[in-house]
Amino acid sequence: MEAIAKLRNEPSSPRKMRLVADLIRGMEVTHALAVLKYSPKHAARRLEKLLLSAIANWEQKYPEADIEEAGLYVKEIRVDGGRMLKRLRPAPQGRAYRIRKRSNHVTIVVAAREQAQYSPAEEVNNETEA
Repeated sequence: MEAIAKLRNEPSSPRKMRLVADLIRGMEVTHALAVLKYSPKHAARRLEKLLLSAIANWEQKYPEADIEEAGLYVKEIRVDGGRMLKRLRPAPQGRAYRIRKRSNHVTIVVAAREQAQYSPAEEVNNETEA
């Protein structure tokens, strides 16, 4: 049970966005929202809205399920480079410096945790008994 939300052509560099995305990867949704809300980074505001959108998408996809009981978490978050606007800035002695205005694409996947969590300890116990 998972849902996806995408943010395309966000006008900030992928490196700056990845710094914030790494903070919430694998977190519970409520905890991730709290981290993003109080983060001083500008990219956190955009990711907060994107995470809220992913949660709304999950609610639309599974209307009979309850968010608190499902235990939503950030299953996957990817930040890829988007298009790059190339500009020129005048430089001394008739030269020009190239300015690259970067953008990025963000994909976030939220999923519900399984009720019966698989534990590797159970597998070890089964192997020793056999």
